[in-house]
Amino acid sequence: MKLKVLAVLTVLLAFAGTAIAQPIVIKFSHVVAVDTPKGQAAEHFKKLAEERTKGAVKVEVYPNSQLYKDKEEMEALQLGAVHMLAPSLAKFAPLGVKEFELFDLPYIFDDYDALHKVTEGEVGKKLLKMLEVKGVLGLAYWDNGFKVMSANKPLRKVADFKGQKMRIQSSKILDAQMRALGAIPQVMAFSEVYQALQTGVVDGTENPPSNLYTQKMHEVQKYVTLSDHGYLGYAVIVNKGFWEKLPADIRTTLEKAMVDSTKFANDIAKQKNDEDLAAVKASGKSELIKLTPEERAEWKTALIKVHDEQASRIGADLIQEVYKASGFKK
Repeated sequence: MKLKVLAVLTVLLAFAGTAIAQPIVIKFSHVVAVDTPKGQAAEHFKKLAEERTKGAVKVEVYPNSQLYKDKEEMEALQLGAVHMLAPSLAKFAPLGVKEFELFDLPYIFDDYDALHKVTEGEVGKKLLKMLEVKGVLGLAYWDNGFKVMSANKPLRKVADFKGQKMRIQSSKILDAQMRALGAIPQVMAFSEVYQALQTGVVDGTENPPSNLYTQKMHEVQKYVTLSDHGYLGYAVIVNKGFWEKLPADIRTTLEKAMVDSTKFANDIAKQKNDEDLAAVKASGKSELIKLTPEERAEWKTALIKVHDEQASRIGADLIQEVYKASGFKK
């Protein structure tokens, strides 16, 4: 009888333990579509995290501003309403870390190799470290890609920008960039851009091709200029208090999953942008404009001035560190 009672108690205790053990939920919010490089990378991280923790962690991904818009998500992270974000690098200036705006400087990176010497090097690590006093931990940098300009008029020469209302995300550097071209910058949440373009509230915008295509902006923009004038990337960040309270073994597993997800993200970024640019062209809704060497030189001459103008904001020494790491030459 005692053995039977013991067996029953053992089963009940095992069942109770199973019932009590709930997975750790990580809410991962972002503002772009699932089929963008960031969207795909978020899903990849979810898959790896859940598989490698054997279900001890559940990652809930909320794309397309389902939970929060651009300006809301950072506060939500700090308050613990969400646990993980991948905001564009310009979003850290309103948080009080304006040094991240160096990534918005036009023509500062010639290609992905130059860029990765910064994001994967000491400069990138130093920038992520600056976030900790804000209650935020930086885990990784994810690429999106190099930006194109779009509008309902051809943008070939600097003079073509005069008077054009161009949407930007909130960034003093991007504001200065558009003003250097003679355009009128308009700060606007990403989720509102399509309708603003459709209704003429703004005339044009800048985006990597993947954002342009997945948000269907090309359907309401007649021209796309292949300028590659700037970079758009993200930092994957977490609520510091939440992350540091995770069991050590779980945290280590998640950090390794993030390393692998970062490689996945950056490997697909260029491919995805190339595919989506081809899709924009195939749609016949936007005409693609390729700049001549002379036109590109004119854009670069106008825009490189922004580096010096904004040196006091970002830090002249930091800009020089980026130049040295990336091999940039004016």
